[in-house]
Parts: sequence; C-alpha cells; structure tokens
Amino acid sequence: MISVDEARGRILAALPPVGLEIVALALAHGRVLGRDVQARVAHPPADVSAMDGYALRAVDAGTGARLCVIGEAPAGHPFAGRVGPGEAVRLFTGSFVPEGADTVLIQENAVAGQDGITVTEGAEAGRHIRKQGQDFATGDVLLVAGRRLTVRDVALAAAGNHPWLTVFRRPRVAILATGDEISLPGEGVGPGGIVNSNSAMLATLVAAYGGEALVLPAAGDDAAAIAEAAVAARGADLLVTSGGASVGTHDLVQAGLARHEFALDFWKIAMRPGKPLIFGHAGALPVLGLPGNPVSAYVCATLFLGPALGVLAGLPAIGPVFETARLQGSLGPNDVREDYLRARLHWRDGGWVAEPFARQDSAMLTALAGADALLRRPPNQAALVDGDAVEILRLAL
Repeated sequence: MISVDEARGRILAALPPVGLEIVALALAHGRVLGRDVQARVAHPPADVSAMDGYALRAVDAGTGARLCVIGEAPAGHPFAGRVGPGEAVRLFTGSFVPEGADTVLIQENAVAGQDGITVTEGAEAGRHIRKQGQDFATGDVLLVAGRRLTVRDVALAAAGNHPWLTVFRRPRVAILATGDEISLPGEGVGPGGIVNSNSAMLATLVAAYGGEALVLPAAGDDAAAIAEAAVAARGADLLVTSGGASVGTHDLVQAGLARHEFALDFWKIAMRPGKPLIFGHAGALPVLGLPGNPVSAYVCATLFLGPALGVLAGLPAIGPVFETARLQGSLGPNDVREDYLRARLHWRDGGWVAEPFARQDSAMLTALAGADALLRRPPNQAALVDGDAVEILRLAL
C-alpha cells in the first residue's frame, strides 16, 4: 500500500492540462484562465472626478472666493473648453476633469448663485480627482494564466476592455458504475439489488469541480461488459469507475480494462475508507477506479478526483487544504492506515470543534450528508481525548 500523499502526487503528475478555448466574458466565471489578460485601456481613462462638485484651480479656491461657472460636464459628456483663472465647471461623479483644473471642490463646500459659486471651504490641488491610470495603465497585466476566475476577476477583465477570454476547456470525465446489483434512481430494485447513488454523486462533483460529466450506462460484473462500456469513454480526458476495484471474484474493473491495454500505476492506498483505489491508463486514457461503497467513493473523489480535475483544467498540482480544530469526545489509537472520519463542526470559543459520528460505516450516506468535515488521522496516531487538536477538511460539496 502507498500513502495518500504519494497516490495523489502520482495521479496529478500523470495528468496533462486540457486544451484552450475562447469564451464570452459572461461565461468565464469559474473557468481557469489560459492566457494572461493585459489592459487594453487605462482605468480610469482620464482624470475623473470622485465627487459631485466643481472643477477649478486650487489657487482660486480660497474660502470666500467667487468663481464664474462656465459650463458643466456630466459623466460621458466632457467639457470641451479650458478652465481659466476665476472659473469653474460643474462636475459629477465620473466626469472627466477639464483642462486647466487641478482640483474638485465638492458641492457641499460651495454656495451656488445666479452665474457662479462662492467657496465656503477651500480645496487643495489634486483633491477628489482619480488620476488617469490610477487603477491600471494600458498594457498592465491584470490577470495571470492559471487562475480560476472569480466574479471580481470578470469585472476586472471587463474594465480592461476584454469581451472574450482564453480559458482551459472543461475537462470531460466519463463515469462508469459497475455491478450486477445496481439500478438507476427511480427504477425498480430487484432481489439483492441496490440503487446506484455513485454516478449521480460523481457527476455532480465533476460539475462542481469545473468539469463536464458523461455518465455511461452501468456495466455488470462481467469483464466483457466493462470493456464494452469503456469504449464510450474514448474522447474523454479521464475515466472514473466506481465498484469492482477490490479483490473479490466479481471485482473485474482491471480485467475489463485489460482489453484496452490497461497499464496499472498503483492499486491500494493506506487509507480508510477507500483502500481499493485504482489508477492507471487504458491506452492514453487515464483511469481512476473508485471503491463502490458511496462514502468511500466520495472521500476518494474529494481527495483525488477534485485535485485531478484542477490539474486537467490548468490549475497547480495541489491537494485539499486542511485546518485545525479541537476534538469533541475521544478516539482510540489509529492503525497503519490514514483515517478519514465524518464529523460535525461546532463553532465554540473562537474555533472549530469537530464531533465525529459514532458510526463510520462506509455505506452510510445519512452520516455523510450530515457531515460538515472529514477529520483526518495520520497512521499509527495515539489515542485522542476531548479537546485535542485534530486536522479537518471542511466539506463544501
């Protein structure tokens, strides 16, 4: 058995990023940027007023001074002339500051008359003016390739005058559930059967991680059926199977994929749940074989599939981010496997408290759905008591 970190490292090292495509700016949120974004314009494009008021010369803005208002410049309608001695131009927030003016007197500090204003409180040079290029200049790099785009990033790209962005395309993931016993949700469940929850769960995870899921028809416990089903995965960037990864008589994923020149990278990880995890290649197609138990499949998808999709989509090869919490209750000593316990989180005294579920069966979806985090225990960890520090991975999906 290999460690979780080694397994994840080997998976991520074997996955090349997918290709690039161009998308409309409105569709770029959540995508990974494929090329740097440089500003096509300055922001702001000229000196603009930060307040409603009057553009004038600071030397003319002494308290009690009277100035002639020679025009106004609403936002989008610049004043064509020049501000001279004793003159002012009415401005509004976002208005371009006309030539000759070096300050903005806010309207609260002026009394308007028939043809001019009286200054009630002076203004120094540069006051209330956003300088041209104060945010960014033409040619500045606004966003660097390899970044997953946020709503804020989209706004920045828009301000830089980009209607389209080059991004990594969404990784295509084929999902194949195996087992004679499984049926689709809503179908009749036969004798000895069980509803297949893994395909829907994995498809949802793939979409949440930024990929496109192709759910294949389930394959029975037959190597030929698995081999046939895997044909439909051609063209995908990754094939994810669930079930059939262990050592039982009917665990036939490796045997079925052998008909597609399957080359095994590793099998079995020192973790609980999720020990029988497969990674390899069927020809050029990477294959991640998850256990069939739904909790095991979810934990493995969180630890391995999520980071794998990130790498395929152009992100750096990194694993999940763990935090520190305090244990509620006690736990006995751990064995040689890295353990992941489903736990509830409580916020107490300025920090997280993790309360593991009493039952950690890898087929219990109610506990998984009710969990807020996975509590990670390293191999051979000593017994823990109430209040001990533990590592947690908060679950957002």
